[in-house]
Amino acid sequence: MKAVGRAEGRLLRRAAFDCTRKFARINWFLVLLVVILGGVGVLSLYSAAGSFDGTVKSQLVRLAAGLVLMLAIALVDIRVIARFAWAAYAAALVLLVLVLKFGSVGLGAERWISIGGMDVQPSEFMKVALVLALAHWFHRASWERVGNPLFVLPPLFAVLAPVALIVKEPNLGTALIVAALGGTVFFAAGVRLWQFALALIAAGFAAPIAFVHLHGYQKARILTFLDPSRDPLGTGYNIIQAKIALGSGGVWGQGLMHAWQGRLDFLPEKQTDFIFTLFAEQFGFVGSMALLLLLGLIVFMAGAIALASRHQFGRLAAFGLGMNFFLYAFVNLAMVMGLIPVGGVPLPLISYGGSALLATMAGFGILLSIDVHRDADFTPKREAGWKA
Repeated sequence: MKAVGRAEGRLLRRAAFDCTRKFARINWFLVLLVVILGGVGVLSLYSAAGSFDGTVKSQLVRLAAGLVLMLAIALVDIRVIARFAWAAYAAALVLLVLVLKFGSVGLGAERWISIGGMDVQPSEFMKVALVLALAHWFHRASWERVGNPLFVLPPLFAVLAPVALIVKEPNLGTALIVAALGGTVFFAAGVRLWQFALALIAAGFAAPIAFVHLHGYQKARILTFLDPSRDPLGTGYNIIQAKIALGSGGVWGQGLMHAWQGRLDFLPEKQTDFIFTLFAEQFGFVGSMALLLLLGLIVFMAGAIALASRHQFGRLAAFGLGMNFFLYAFVNLAMVMGLIPVGGVPLPLISYGGSALLATMAGFGILLSIDVHRDADFTPKREAGWKA
């Protein structure tokens, strides 16, 4: 019994030492950037509400929970995450199917499902799960195998399935981001350019047909993007007011709590999709550039982690997760500036929301795990019962 006790003690000490070693290897600069970005989000929501109300409190709780989740995932061996990549994808896909049958409707779309009393948006978690699943599919494939069109068909279906379900909700903006994420991982894995060219040609032919089958409000958004003045008090109202807020910020901004477009409720969805316009009105061009620099630094760190990884799974997953964050931010910013049609995509860690924030933090946790375990050996170890 004493020998067993000593053996268990050694295992516990070894586990504690390993956990401490991993904790020390965490990229704390990336953690700091994420915390600062989350703090900007809380400050923006406080300004939008005009007080420390329930919205701000909820965001703070979610940010704290997301930070714990991020650090916990960072300590998980990346090979364990890789092992459950397809299981996570399958779970997210099942939730997307359930959304269409039992989901709740918000802002004209059926995107949420209640789990344990909480409203969850599965499409947010699908983006992370899809990147992991595709990284797992390609991480051991040779250059010749990736060039085989038959080898690319299963992951292609894995991309198209959630895209079709998300379009059905309908949530066209998120569906396009999911499709772009799939294409990003395909490109990083070495899928041939001629295959991308065929896909783009097919998409070009399908676009007019798809436009005919869009919902009325989706067609209106596209037409409003082309000419916002066609319906200034209707479909064009949001983007017109957003541009007014952006311009009224000037160089230095109106100051904290002095965003009059937002305070007087001219700004639509000022706590979610259009929160950047509220920020820009308060802090002006200088503050907006600082926020863009912060977002760019986070994307740069994701790219650095991808390049530093010595295993293909880490490279592909980090590249995909970094692109997910980039697309999130780019689509939202381009949307509120009138560069692309409005699509209902939030600004990561700044817009109010639970599923988007937690999914983003989980993605950062996986990025940190890739960095901590960048030297992990994915070679199968049959004697230890390990299968990557």
